[in-house]
Amino acid sequence: MGFAAIDYAIVIVYLIGVTVAGIIISGRQRSSRDYFLGGKEMAWWSVGFSIVASETSTLTFISIPGLAFKGNMFFLQLAVGYFVGRLLVSFIFIPAYYAGDLETAYDFLGKRFGTWLRKFTSSVFIVTRVLASGVRLFATAIPVHLITGLDYPTSILIIGLFTLLYTYLGGLKAVVAMDVVQLFIYLGGAVASMLLILHHLPGGWSDVVRFATANGQNKFAMVNLDWGAGVWEFLSAPYTLLGGLLGGTFLTMASHGTDQLLVQRLLGCRSKAESQRALILDASFIVIQFAFFLVLGLCLYAFYNGVTFQQLGLNTSDEVFPKFIIENLPTGIAGLVVAGVLASAMGTLSSSISSLASSTFLDLFKNTARGRNLDPHKEIVWSRLFTLLWGIVLIGGAMLFTDTRNPVVELGLKIASFTYGGLLGTFFLGLLFPRTDQRDATIGFMCGLLAMTLVLTMTTIDFTWHTLIGCAVTIGVGNLSHAIRPAGRAAS
Repeated sequence: MGFAAIDYAIVIVYLIGVTVAGIIISGRQRSSRDYFLGGKEMAWWSVGFSIVASETSTLTFISIPGLAFKGNMFFLQLAVGYFVGRLLVSFIFIPAYYAGDLETAYDFLGKRFGTWLRKFTSSVFIVTRVLASGVRLFATAIPVHLITGLDYPTSILIIGLFTLLYTYLGGLKAVVAMDVVQLFIYLGGAVASMLLILHHLPGGWSDVVRFATANGQNKFAMVNLDWGAGVWEFLSAPYTLLGGLLGGTFLTMASHGTDQLLVQRLLGCRSKAESQRALILDASFIVIQFAFFLVLGLCLYAFYNGVTFQQLGLNTSDEVFPKFIIENLPTGIAGLVVAGVLASAMGTLSSSISSLASSTFLDLFKNTARGRNLDPHKEIVWSRLFTLLWGIVLIGGAMLFTDTRNPVVELGLKIASFTYGGLLGTFFLGLLFPRTDQRDATIGFMCGLLAMTLVLTMTTIDFTWHTLIGCAVTIGVGNLSHAIRPAGRAAS
């Protein structure tokens, strides 16, 4: 049916409306604490929904339906692990964060091990977040390019500039408030798409079931009990039950317990209990959301009569949902769904910009001679400068990703899991092993990163195992470092 003038109007109104509303809602910031932590007075439910929106980028919106379209619902095993991981973060990490008046995730490591390790881990986070966020922002340009005909750089620029504007002026309060709005916009667009598909199918839901179980297949399968022919084959297989549960659990403990992108929100709640409530809300919502997007993929499979994405003339399964939007959504609904695509992207991008700026200012700059004695007004000035800097870097970085052949959700998770294991292991050394010091933690973290370099370059082990491997190596080496140290030697 194409993208009509009214669809473009809906998207333009959405972009302008979100930007203006975010700036107005944020109010006035008086210090970096207000700018980066919302004054530590944000409602738990808004933080919970904001976390969902932050982690639900276009990778979820277009890639998860594509995974079910070309395969089955094995990805849901990972989502169950996500749920377990969030519960563990609620009861292990959050109490530790609220035991001290922390400003960032890496502030904990600074107080536990020393300023040097705080700066080092924060720097590693910054590098990883830039790469992962570049993939996520580029992923958004795929459906926008396919639907509107705009080229990739223009699509990235439009999304990036509007997001940067309200993030720059409004700080974390604007980010969280708009995340909540954007969550329900993109879910509304996806629900509208599913309802239209079911309405189009002669048999409705029964047609979805028929195609998903045709020719002896079962695309509703959620549990993969295949152990493969050996250990290496098992570790290399994507979405096995054990790999999904353990991988999802450890990946989530790393992302929600050590990644400033999400920890920043948890630190903005009024109390430990409200922070825990926010994360449990997120844990419950995220499993339902993943299940919904996977079912949407099965509905698309039925809509296209059970053919492969290659038979549809597409390069990747990520393009199936955008193809449906272009060709089948009626005028007005298409604009709503594209606004949903933009909403999922802007929620994640604004979170990335804010977390990078907060980590740079609070972990690195504020501990220098120039940043140590700033008055509140200058804190705001510097905070906004770092926000502007990282916004420009992410927009520019997204334009470097040009490979659309692989599902972007898997690429994004692989980038994140490279450092997540080492970071998680370092936090565990601080939380669970009181005798380890900065020297042990640093050696453990470096070995965790080295182990992941070897895993990524010399093996075919699936990304679901990466965080667990990096974490285990970091904890093991950190404790070994402590054990072999000569008795009575002073801690570094």
